[in-house]
Amino acid sequence: MAEMTNDKYPILSHIDSPADLRKLPVSDLPEVCADIRRFLIDSLSVNPGHFASGMGAVEITVALHYVFNTPYDRIVWDVGHQAYGHKLLTGRRDKFFTNRKLNGLSGFPNPSESEYDTFSAGHASNSISAALGMAISSVLKKENPRRNVVAVIGDASISGGLAFEGINNAANVKNNLLIVLNDNDMSIDHNVGSMNSYLAHLTTSRRYNAFRYKLYHLLRKMHLIDDRSKGVWVRFGNALKTLFSGQQNIFEGLNIRYFGPFDGHDVGKLVSVLNDIKDMEGPRILHICTKKGKGFAPAEEDPVTWHAPGKFDPVTGERQKDAPGPHPPKFQDVFGETITELARSNDKIIGITAAMPSGTSMSVMQKEMPDRVFDVGISEGHAVTFAGGLAKEGWQPFCAIYSSFLQRGYDHIIHDVAIQHLPVTFCIDRAGLVGEDGVTHHGCFDLAYLRTVPGMTIASPSNEMMLRNLMFTAQKRNDGPFAIRYPRGSGHNIDWRQPMTEMEIGKGRKLCAGKDVALITIGPIAYDAQQAIAKVAEQGVSVAHYDMIFLKPVDEKILEEVANSGCPIVTVEDASIIGGLGSAVVEWLNDHNYNRKVVRLGIPDNFVAQGTVAELRHLCGFDTDAIADILLKVAKK
Repeated sequence: MAEMTNDKYPILSHIDSPADLRKLPVSDLPEVCADIRRFLIDSLSVNPGHFASGMGAVEITVALHYVFNTPYDRIVWDVGHQAYGHKLLTGRRDKFFTNRKLNGLSGFPNPSESEYDTFSAGHASNSISAALGMAISSVLKKENPRRNVVAVIGDASISGGLAFEGINNAANVKNNLLIVLNDNDMSIDHNVGSMNSYLAHLTTSRRYNAFRYKLYHLLRKMHLIDDRSKGVWVRFGNALKTLFSGQQNIFEGLNIRYFGPFDGHDVGKLVSVLNDIKDMEGPRILHICTKKGKGFAPAEEDPVTWHAPGKFDPVTGERQKDAPGPHPPKFQDVFGETITELARSNDKIIGITAAMPSGTSMSVMQKEMPDRVFDVGISEGHAVTFAGGLAKEGWQPFCAIYSSFLQRGYDHIIHDVAIQHLPVTFCIDRAGLVGEDGVTHHGCFDLAYLRTVPGMTIASPSNEMMLRNLMFTAQKRNDGPFAIRYPRGSGHNIDWRQPMTEMEIGKGRKLCAGKDVALITIGPIAYDAQQAIAKVAEQGVSVAHYDMIFLKPVDEKILEEVANSGCPIVTVEDASIIGGLGSAVVEWLNDHNYNRKVVRLGIPDNFVAQGTVAELRHLCGFDTDAIADILLKVAKK
């Protein structure tokens, strides 16, 4: 916890709301920024969270709350990685030690947490569309005084398709939206795409913008321009700017006023610019350039590592190391090494990721075979259809995307892959409860939303070796999409680099026999289930345990054996209990005229907040103790 003392944070300690901030002279704002950075370093070094993004956005955060009348004026943050400073200024400073903890502050903007958090964030590219809806709402309500709405979006997020859709709409309807483009030339990994290159070279004239602004208002006063002819004036002004600068501005080509780029770490300048443009009519873009990790040298030098560095020494920057000795690998690392191994012998394999090469460990193959790995940026829908196009031409794409992010590619999975029976392998990382990132990042729904898609094969390995075998199996098939889901974090096996074998599609395995209860699991939750079985065995309860491996096609022989045993049935899955394994078992039993008691354990029908994975599994009722309790209850009935 960062200790709140007047001497360590002399100005921040007296700011309990943006209203307090606005009482300060502009000359004090650099010290406010310094206080925020010291606080973030102290706090995040012991209570880990997203670090580099927030450090880079301190000045724009202070300037926005200083210039705009929040919360009446709205600030909509994209993704929300950069919003920690915002939380400190909006009454949550003394609670920040609970950030990302169970029953504490969310790691992202959350409207249920504060009126200053105007819209839920966690996934990229939604800020412009949401903020435009708020801006148009203000116009429709004829609100007086005018309500200003600001969308703050990064250069990586603005490459997402939804951001472009929002910009296009903003250019064609009456609104006063201000878009702040926070350009740090970085996403979580190094930024990709032509938009990044464009932003890196985009320049404009401050003097020209000031001249045009004054001339525009003069012509308005002279009644030579009105609202109906404003668009003509904007297009004429854009043409002049292009003529004199020799550069076409993509934003002004859409009739959106563009200002910048400005130094995003000069808080006084930002305040001045925001004051100049805040009351302008029509959509505007303010382009600022910032440095991710600003104010902490290790983060400035390596922003990828310092996106979420874990615990670290706030003085030296030394990151906390794992305990010595061999450790089971993360599932993502097993994926990264396995796809590289497969690609060495199968030259048809192509790797695809959406701005997460290191997060998915696709970076392993990318480093060795850069021509066969494609990072498409924050564009999950495009990633899926792009994979479909490659598969149509005979390649075998492995598309590695986080479970909660793949939701945005659902239509593409159906329309551009499944209908054509294309052999795209979806490697679905971060499936199930992911822990401290909370509600926007849990991979709760993939089993349910994929099970309804005809021709989709769905599997979940219970261990690292099985993940390798499933990937080996997938690259040998050519008859439709194959989804393999696995969790965030590590498994339990150190000796996982074993020869790969092909698996029979739709065939599960019986892990142990029993006569009192039939327990059916899918995925790594089998490990917790086995611990629960051992626990109830001490009380004389005998449990048969089945690892289904495949949700679709489901192993009907196992289900027939379970149904004919006469035992009560318990299903466990690290996923929504609606539409997943439990639903599949109940549906099969019903369709085959079996009347059996089934207790389904999994993620309940509500959104789950942040906490450790262990805490959240306990909260949702499917940790080891909860499974054991249910086994005892159903065995006694």
